[in-house]
Amino acid sequence: MNVTKARRAALGAVAGVLAGGAALGVGQFVAGITGASSSPVVAVGQLQIDFTPPWLKNWAIAHFGSDDKLVLVTGILVVLGLFAACVGAIATRRLVYGLAGLGVFAAVGLTASATRPTATFGSMLPTLAAIATAVVVLLVLERRIAPLPAAAVAAVEGPGVAELAGTQSARDEPARDELAAPDLPGATRTPAVPSSAGPARQSWAVPEPRRRSFLAAGAVTVGVAAVAGLAGRILTERSSVAKFIQTLRIPAPVKALPPLPAGVNLNVPGISPFITSDAQFYRVDTAIVLPQVNPDSWQLRIHGMVSREITLTFDDLIRRPLIEDYITLCCVSNPVAGPYVGNALWLGASLSSVLREAGIKAGADQLLCTSVDGFTSGTPIQTVMDGRDALLAVAMNGQPLPVAHGFPARMVVPGLYGYVSATKWVTDIEVTTFAGNYAYWAQRGWSQQAPIKTESRIDVPTGNGPLKTGTVTVAGVAWAQHKGIDAVEVQIDNGPWHVAQLSEVPGIDCWRQWAWNWDATAGNHLISARATDDTGYTQTSLQAPPEPNGASGYPQVQVTVT
Repeated sequence: MNVTKARRAALGAVAGVLAGGAALGVGQFVAGITGASSSPVVAVGQLQIDFTPPWLKNWAIAHFGSDDKLVLVTGILVVLGLFAACVGAIATRRLVYGLAGLGVFAAVGLTASATRPTATFGSMLPTLAAIATAVVVLLVLERRIAPLPAAAVAAVEGPGVAELAGTQSARDEPARDELAAPDLPGATRTPAVPSSAGPARQSWAVPEPRRRSFLAAGAVTVGVAAVAGLAGRILTERSSVAKFIQTLRIPAPVKALPPLPAGVNLNVPGISPFITSDAQFYRVDTAIVLPQVNPDSWQLRIHGMVSREITLTFDDLIRRPLIEDYITLCCVSNPVAGPYVGNALWLGASLSSVLREAGIKAGADQLLCTSVDGFTSGTPIQTVMDGRDALLAVAMNGQPLPVAHGFPARMVVPGLYGYVSATKWVTDIEVTTFAGNYAYWAQRGWSQQAPIKTESRIDVPTGNGPLKTGTVTVAGVAWAQHKGIDAVEVQIDNGPWHVAQLSEVPGIDCWRQWAWNWDATAGNHLISARATDDTGYTQTSLQAPPEPNGASGYPQVQVTVT
């Protein structure tokens, strides 16, 4: 490729990136009006999540944790930037090719927006606005890209070389001569002149590139992208429910829980506290943008195989008798000894009492629960109705639910993995059957019913540094929701199992701390742990991945003692 065409391609790539940036800014602005979840990047990201296979989902969670969505959005932006650069570079050769590239972008964005469970025509407006912006910007910038002057090319390629690399030998075929530089704006052809250095040659004379015009248009494009993006962010923040949360007063429970028993927290540095703070509580869901649900407009519909359909407003919900309980939640994606488990004080209305009012018809065995963003989970009716504190939760750790954890209301059902029991931002509960309806993750190969397995975790030592000989406290937490933890044992290498000390707990739906003092000797050692629940079942050593119904195996830590 000659210098002029290479320079034009580079400028075209810049034009493509600028067009893409302006498109995203305008798309974000329109999304701020129609709803943040309709942003082209968000829509494409949600589509990507929907089609992510379980193994890739687990890999992303294991490597990126709660930052998995940030990584996904960053990756989408990088790919879009590269794609936009290619579109711009191609457009310098044939503008129609560049416009076709934008058509691909439009098709992907519109498909992503239109296929969301909550999609409306308004959901597609941000993508349409983004594409229109990209087309206009690309046309404006491409017209301002001209080839380098002939003298500049000659200076680079040396004397005796024609001004433009489109130069063709007179003995070349006419077809190639015609294709030499027909797309160079303002180019004029000079006659072929015989030369002592070779056969007759013809060249293209081209005008000076309109650099200033290109730079000015590029600067305007950057300004439009920045202003539109900022305005879109401001519009999005105006829909934030943070002010509602700050001023909301949740009624007290009908029966206050007694104070936590003494000894609920063992005095071991590094062990997980009995109560997980809101900030430290794990978050695993499919929402790239957190739904901002105004409690004044929120409603919960209970319908399907019921005698009487019920619709609750938020005021209706918090006027019902409220129950509070310490309940541990765990994500099915949690690997053995993983971080996606936490214990909190939840407050909410009894789900079973609402269902009794609706009247469950014979044959129903599933609650198909839908989030405001279209996510669904399938909860066994029998589990909800067996007397445990299954809640329509409105508060967490004494405060209204954080948006990240489901404000204004979510489900909390002890004893089940979150994907079948803990729908955030819940707005619809259909009483139905497992045979007739498959929830979001069940459609992707996960089990429809998923009781939590009896598990334990070693919090300390971490294995990240050497230990000194002498007394070393091995400690952690264990959980078996709605069964309770009866014992935890610790093993060093292949030695005997040692019974650990257990903390006090207020009930069987929360995790339990444990600790054991080890007389550590020099060398490399493998520490293992296992829990036994109140039914007599002991945690299995069989290693299994999270899919399809939760991981299993002993938690283990390799340590070096010096």
